[in-house]
Amino acid sequence: MTTTPPSEEAPPLRDPARRREARKAGITAFVGTTVEWFDFYVYGSASALVFGKIFFPHVSPALGTLAAFGTFWVGFLARPLGGLIFGHLGDRRGRKSALITTLALMGLATAGIGVLPGYDSIGPAAPVLLIVLRMIQGVAVGGEWGGAVLIATEYAPPGRKVLYGAFAQQGSPVGNLLATLAFLAIAQLSEPAFTAWGWRVPFLLSVVLVVVGLFIRLRMDETPEMTRLLAQRRPSRLPIRDVLRDHSGLVALGVGAGAAGVAITYVKTTFALSWATSDLGFTKDAFLTIVTISLVVQVVVQPFGAVLASRLTLTRAVLWMLLPELVLLPLMFLLVRTGSFPLATLGMAVATFPHAMFYAALAGILSQVFPVGVRYTATSLAYQLCTTVFAGTAPLVSQFLLTSTGSIWPVVALGLAYVAISLVCVTALIRRSSWSRSPAPAAVARSLEEKR
Repeated sequence: MTTTPPSEEAPPLRDPARRREARKAGITAFVGTTVEWFDFYVYGSASALVFGKIFFPHVSPALGTLAAFGTFWVGFLARPLGGLIFGHLGDRRGRKSALITTLALMGLATAGIGVLPGYDSIGPAAPVLLIVLRMIQGVAVGGEWGGAVLIATEYAPPGRKVLYGAFAQQGSPVGNLLATLAFLAIAQLSEPAFTAWGWRVPFLLSVVLVVVGLFIRLRMDETPEMTRLLAQRRPSRLPIRDVLRDHSGLVALGVGAGAAGVAITYVKTTFALSWATSDLGFTKDAFLTIVTISLVVQVVVQPFGAVLASRLTLTRAVLWMLLPELVLLPLMFLLVRTGSFPLATLGMAVATFPHAMFYAALAGILSQVFPVGVRYTATSLAYQLCTTVFAGTAPLVSQFLLTSTGSIWPVVALGLAYVAISLVCVTALIRRSSWSRSPAPAAVARSLEEKR
């Protein structure tokens, strides 16, 4: 198995210019992922609040919501395909061209949803077109994540790749926060106005964000590691073949490793938003406010996961981050079920800490497992398969469990299962990767500083 130890991936950033380039790469990754995730999360909010009525109006409200969550999952089904397409492009031609294409594709799909007529206007063609546009969203974000993570980590100093990978990860909660704020503002409209046209506004606003993101990405440079590989004319002829032949075990562990980091967010936001507004008496704007507060908490606390992973051994850091979720997630559901705004807010906020901090470290963990020549394809495949299997199904399975049992406890058990899967797989991934044979990241960084 060929993996490159973190201490050998790139020369130290000795001069201020190189350090500025690394920070610029991190900011570029953050802005791009923020735009992509805004578009992706806007769909989640709309599927919880309005898509059942617009695109599936001739079934019961519960079945309409279930069908809307089904279209939500379609985006996740398409994400591995996006990872393969743009991973191939990114590993053979460079990270920059792939990331510019994914951002433009996402913008077109999201704007298309914003102008898509409902079932009452064009009949069955409406949900069919919705599914097609959601698939395009999935392909775009499937190609986005791996490239954005590599833009940040391949510029990073040795020993600090987990920290720099957190730049790309920070785009997820910020994009989610912006999407939730957009729907919170639109929720102030009357119900007829919200259903008729209000829900379309956040989708159309994404065009502005995409233009800003493209402007920034067009000005970025290729990563140093990829530049060296292209200069040596050593790109893989078929990256997916090499990944499946040489690294399939690590990919499988990577799929399980991310379960808690990606799935619990959708249980807490997309599913909980539907549950609270349909069954618990919360108004749309009240629970969107709760979700907004929890996302603000996530934006603040998430980077500390990368800091923790850089200062402790990774196995110990992961345990510190994920074990509290076994207590805090059940507590969250108990507090939300009270119907009390303050208690629900408290529950959502405290349950955010564990999986948010773990999510910050996840990008750096996955990006250091695979060699540079297949890294885009391998990290994208592991992460996007994880989102398909766990994140995309989370609202759908949660709603099914609630509908079929009438109890929230099976949903709680599902969330705890995500945590257990991540704990098992990420510890195995760390043992099988270069960290078991290399100095701890903090030690590497301290050694490099001393040499300077």
